[in-house]
Amino acid sequence: MVRVKMMAAAVTGLLAVSALAGCGGGDDKGSGGDDGKLVLGFSQVGAESGWRTANTKDIQAEAAAAGFELKFSDAGGKQEQQIAAIRGFITQKVDVIAFSPVVTSGWDAVLKEAKDADIPVILTDRAVDSQDTSLYKTFLGSDFVEEGKKAGNWLVKEYEGKNEPVNVVELQGTTGSAPAIDRQKGFAEAIKANPNIKIVKAQTGDFKRADGKTVMEQFLQSTPDIDVLYAHNDDMGLGAIEAIEAAGKKPGKDIKIITVDAVKDGMTALAAGKINYIVECSPLLGKQLMDLAKKVKAGEDVPQRVLTEETTFTPEQAKAALPDRKY
Repeated sequence: MVRVKMMAAAVTGLLAVSALAGCGGGDDKGSGGDDGKLVLGFSQVGAESGWRTANTKDIQAEAAAAGFELKFSDAGGKQEQQIAAIRGFITQKVDVIAFSPVVTSGWDAVLKEAKDADIPVILTDRAVDSQDTSLYKTFLGSDFVEEGKKAGNWLVKEYEGKNEPVNVVELQGTTGSAPAIDRQKGFAEAIKANPNIKIVKAQTGDFKRADGKTVMEQFLQSTPDIDVLYAHNDDMGLGAIEAIEAAGKKPGKDIKIITVDAVKDGMTALAAGKINYIVECSPLLGKQLMDLAKKVKAGEDVPQRVLTEETTFTPEQAKAALPDRKY
C-alpha cells in the first residue's frame, strides 16, 4: 500500500513539472511546436543602425503574419553570443534557424551541429566564408560587391572629363563582416576607371553613427583636403555629417557624400542635399525569409542564393520616395 502511494505521488509530481513547463512560454516545444506552428529561431547581429532596427521589425512582423512562432535573439554585435543563441535553438529543436552573421568566419562547427540535428539554416543579409555550402540551405540578401560598384560608378561619372585629383575617405563597416569586405571591394574596382580618384584614408566606423562622427573628425584633422566621403552605411554617413558641419564645411558641397542603405534618416539628408548619392540596401527581408523557411522545412529545393531587388537614389529621387518610405 505504501509503495502504491509513493508511485502515485511520483506520477503526480511528474505531471506537475510537465504542467509548469507548459506554462513557461513553450521553450521545449520541439519540431513544429505543440500547436503545429513552424518554429523559427532567428539570431540578429544587433541594433547598431537604423537599417538593423528596421530589419528586425520587419522579420518580427512577417513571422507573425505567417503564423510562425519566432524565437528571437540579439547578439549585441558579438559572435560568441550568436553562436550560443544558435546552439540554444538547436537544443530547443526549432524547425528552422536563420541568422545574420556578425562576421564571415568561424561558423563551421555550429553549422555542422545544426546539420547533424537535421535543422535547416538560412543565412540572411550577410554571408559566411564556409567552404562547405551544404551547412546551410540558402543565403538571402544583397549583393554587397554590386552595391560598392554602384557607389564607385556614380563617383567616376561625377568626375568624368575632369583631371584634378579626387581625395576620398572611406568609412568602412564592421571589420571582417561581409558588407564591409564586399562594399570596399566593389567600390575599389569601380574607381579604377578614373586614376585621379584615390582613397587617401580608410577606417572602420563599425556601422555606428557615433563612430562615424568620431572617425570623420580624425579624417578632417589628419587630411584637410577631402573631396569625397564614401560611407558603408547611412548611419556612419550621418555621423560624419555632424563632424563636417562642426568643422565649418558644407556636407554635399564641400565634401561630396556617398552612402549605402537608404533608411529614412539617410534619405532625408539626401533630399536636403547633405548626401549626394545613396545605394539602396533593403532591410525588408521578412516576407522572403518566411517563404524560404516554409520551403526548407518542407524539404523543397531552394536557390543557394536569393537576392533582394534594390535601386539607387539621387536627391530628387529621395524627395519623391520619402513620403511612402517604410523605413
